[in-house]
Amino acid sequence: MQLPFLARRFSPFFDSLPKLSLRVLSLPLLALALLGTSAPVLAKDKFKVCWTIYVGWMPWGYGEQTGIVKKWAKKYNIDIDVVQINDYVESINQYTAGGFDGCTMTNMDALTIPAVGGVDSTALIVGDFSNGNDAVILKNKSDLKDIKGQKVNLVELSVSHYLLARALESVKLSEKDVKVVNTSDADMVATYSTKDVTAVTTWNPLVGEILAIPGAKKVFDSSQIPGEIIDLMVVNSKTLQENPNFGKALVGAWYEILDKLATDKAAKEAMAKASATNVAGFDAQLASTKLFYKPAEALAFTQSADLKKTMETVAKFSFEHGILGQGAKSATAIGIHTPAGVYGDEKNIKLRFDPSFMQMAQDGKL
Repeated sequence: MQLPFLARRFSPFFDSLPKLSLRVLSLPLLALALLGTSAPVLAKDKFKVCWTIYVGWMPWGYGEQTGIVKKWAKKYNIDIDVVQINDYVESINQYTAGGFDGCTMTNMDALTIPAVGGVDSTALIVGDFSNGNDAVILKNKSDLKDIKGQKVNLVELSVSHYLLARALESVKLSEKDVKVVNTSDADMVATYSTKDVTAVTTWNPLVGEILAIPGAKKVFDSSQIPGEIIDLMVVNSKTLQENPNFGKALVGAWYEILDKLATDKAAKEAMAKASATNVAGFDAQLASTKLFYKPAEALAFTQSADLKKTMETVAKFSFEHGILGQGAKSATAIGIHTPAGVYGDEKNIKLRFDPSFMQMAQDGKL
């Protein structure tokens, strides 16, 4: 792979990310600091996580509505509030600014938003990888090579941008052969329907809606680069370290919800309805998602050496496109810890893939 980058919904407005405010030490903590005494860890009992509409993240909404998340939180004597955010990038920005303790995002976005913003984050749950949910679509053309010279509407510097770059590689073209037009995901279907738009790159459920329009042809999708676009539940590393029960409750709830999705028709119907489709439509999205229903599947994927290689590719793409931070001098500026080893600066690790909580689920220790 020559190009490197990944993100389900990254925004070109990185520089406008809210600044992280400094916390003022309380007088008791300041006094302890002056005395040279370490301040005690202040454990929390209330947490907030956010998610956005996507087939691989619909279980979180179901878990909140049915009380499964609440049940697992109660088991560990904590509260977890699960909040749906309508704008994907905004949800990650809010997490980065400290408004949430956890957030659903892709592997690239975890690197290029919170990690670049200085927030040490942990991929607590590796939920799935896109296996066809992201696609390049042409209007009235069925050969990817026909994209040469066209304008391509997509969320710039996003997983869509990454997918386009990988697609172009496959037919010996480059980004110089097309013109990228930054377009909000909220406007993508309407934009495709206009006369002047002839090519788009986007994700489900938008892909399904566009392909239902006469003349729309899918010419490349994420099943051709399996394992590269990964969907996660990311949490603040410091919060997780100080409050491991937060991680245990989230992971325990997650696998109970997935079991419902796999075995309970009513659960699938509820998730389909929440994502504005029917069961057939939701099944179609699930078919193009490699969802890790069991912790053993997620563990095998996370512990594979391929994950480190993928994140290297992501970091390189991000650096080449100027979204690894203004001070980044190379793709290795930020350290990424995986079970197979660290890619990047070991003294500046800001993204961690920690399989230990999924291992607890596998071992029946939650």
